[in-house]
Amino acid sequence: MIEIPEAAVLARQCSEALVGKTIEGVVAAASPHKFAWFHGDPAGYRGLLSGKRMEGAWAFGGLVELAAGDCRILFGDGVSLRYHATPESVPGKHQLCLTFTDSSALVCTVQMYGGMWAIPYGEDLGSYHRTAKEKPSPLSEAFHEAYFDSLRDDETAKLSSKAFLATEQRIPGLGNGVLQDILWNARIHPKRKIGTLSSGEFEVLYRAVRSTLAEMTAAGGRDTEKDLYGKAGGYVTKLSRNTVGKPCPVCGSILQKASYLGGAIYWCGGCQVDPCSLESQAR
Repeated sequence: MIEIPEAAVLARQCSEALVGKTIEGVVAAASPHKFAWFHGDPAGYRGLLSGKRMEGAWAFGGLVELAAGDCRILFGDGVSLRYHATPESVPGKHQLCLTFTDSSALVCTVQMYGGMWAIPYGEDLGSYHRTAKEKPSPLSEAFHEAYFDSLRDDETAKLSSKAFLATEQRIPGLGNGVLQDILWNARIHPKRKIGTLSSGEFEVLYRAVRSTLAEMTAAGGRDTEKDLYGKAGGYVTKLSRNTVGKPCPVCGSILQKASYLGGAIYWCGGCQVDPCSLESQAR
């Protein structure tokens, strides 16, 4: 899934590979998918995008936005983007394929769910997009400690650390994937309530958010995801589907997995204290 590091990497790669190219062909919804979302009728994408020149690419949270002439194309977190230098390498099945006058192509596929929205510049792409553009990215200096502190109040104090970081677009693009290593680096269990963190622990969490996402981005994304060329990211995840059941690289405890809040959580029983244990000690 595209989260903050992957969006940043994909936007950079799209800028390098696509800017200056002109769209010649557009095929949308060729392979029907129940959870592939478009803006309006995808049959209209050909008339909207054909002949448009690629002018830029940006990352906003977990979204990738492309400028194509007087249009914008936005890709959501479940879309797989691949660049193909020659038509022979383009797969037969896809949800959106943009071919350029030099015969290269940008191919978008969806496995679970994902949005590929194309609209004229200036039209609204929805609240998810607006929020991602308005809120500061953890990769920017605008995401300072005072801003992070402002996210903590009486209501968010009741939330688990997972819910605090990865729901309600408090931090756009910070999802369940990058969450795992952030919390491991902060030595905080995914179920621990934000209100139980001391000011020192909350500061450690802030620094883990900044440093972990920066490291993931600098390495080209996580090793569980692939870039524009189908290459896995260079950041080796500490906690992910690749490491569950293996020993923690710090303390040697076996890394664990469970279902929680609609997705998987991973943690180290030695480094990240279970909140139930803390409650027992308090009693």
